[in-house]
Amino acid sequence: MAEKDFRPLSEETSSFCLATEARSGVQVTQPFPRSPKLIKRTGAVSPKPFELPVLLEDLKKERKKTESHLESVKKRQANLTTSSEAMKQQVQECYEGLHLALQEDERAVLDMIEQDRRETSSKLNRILQDWNQHLCLLQKHISCMQLVQSPEEAVKQPFPEDFTLAGCRKKPDPAEGEIKMNEERILKLMKVLRNISKDLKAQLQRKSLLLDSCNVAIDNQTCHKQIKVSSDGRSLCLSPEERGVPNEPLRFDQLYCALGSTAIKSGQQYWEVDVHCCPSWAVGITYGSLQRKGRDKGAKLGRNRCSWSLEFQNGNLTAWHNDRHMPLPVTAARAAPNRVGVFVKYQKGRVVFYDAESMRTLQEFSAVQTAVFDRAHHQFTEPLYPAFRFFSPKDKHTGHHHMQICDLSL
Repeated sequence: MAEKDFRPLSEETSSFCLATEARSGVQVTQPFPRSPKLIKRTGAVSPKPFELPVLLEDLKKERKKTESHLESVKKRQANLTTSSEAMKQQVQECYEGLHLALQEDERAVLDMIEQDRRETSSKLNRILQDWNQHLCLLQKHISCMQLVQSPEEAVKQPFPEDFTLAGCRKKPDPAEGEIKMNEERILKLMKVLRNISKDLKAQLQRKSLLLDSCNVAIDNQTCHKQIKVSSDGRSLCLSPEERGVPNEPLRFDQLYCALGSTAIKSGQQYWEVDVHCCPSWAVGITYGSLQRKGRDKGAKLGRNRCSWSLEFQNGNLTAWHNDRHMPLPVTAARAAPNRVGVFVKYQKGRVVFYDAESMRTLQEFSAVQTAVFDRAHHQFTEPLYPAFRFFSPKDKHTGHHHMQICDLSL
């Protein structure tokens, strides 16, 4: 047989033979891999002489492009300092404007207090002057009395003719007690300033979230037939009558739920929902794989591994995930939120619910804070969708069941 007929087996053929031998019970000895030094390397194919000018021209063009790109990157790097300084200057101007406004208001308030002090002091000075005059009169009459009592001086110092005991008596004016600084006004001012400070701190905290604000709109194909959505997709309300829409696979058929139209697959997003016109509601996020049919836990927000929600029902505020819940206190000082903020950081598996008016954190779901909830499930594995739910009204009156997605465009 010719030497060229002894060709090495291909990898597929070798694998097949080894697998066949293994199944037959024959012990298979795996060969050692060949040394890299023994592997025949295929060198680059040398270009033909008539191809050299074309290749050289292509290389020169590529070099020119590379040099141009390098210059562009260098220019961008050089402009970084200039751009950052310009940005810093703009930010400083904004904060200086805030500082100036606060300083001007502070001066105006301090001037108001000083003016009140001067007016009060002037009134008290007049009262002091009046009482000092009365004191001088008393001292004069006392001196005269003492002189009259002495026989030697009685002839020289006659008794004052205008003296009357009633004229020496002076009663304090009841109006004197009312002369004081307007403390009630100052107390009101302090209360207003504390509220402004609280709101300012909340807005400063909110500003970083607004940088990640996104436009959320309702997906009509997911809405229950009794949920009506506005033309811009931002407002949804519960209607007593069903809409004449087809029963699509993505539509909730039993629960009054709706999902957002845009998926969150990466990055961080923030949106707010106004719920003050709704007596009972749930706001959250869910995977697109959430069950849409029926009323079991697989379709309810927060009652499965697919969804996270904040829920207000029967005066109770709770956070839900994986059919576990955390009760959140609702008191006169900490009422249920009128506006809910939702922040999602996809890569970190983090979702935070805020009271968007005070920026108080209501509940955070993450891999770190998992006192009640499942720690192992806080890395998102599917695209997320904003989720909304109305609860069945007890009196069958749905006129006040309304939610509004807030416009956060800057």
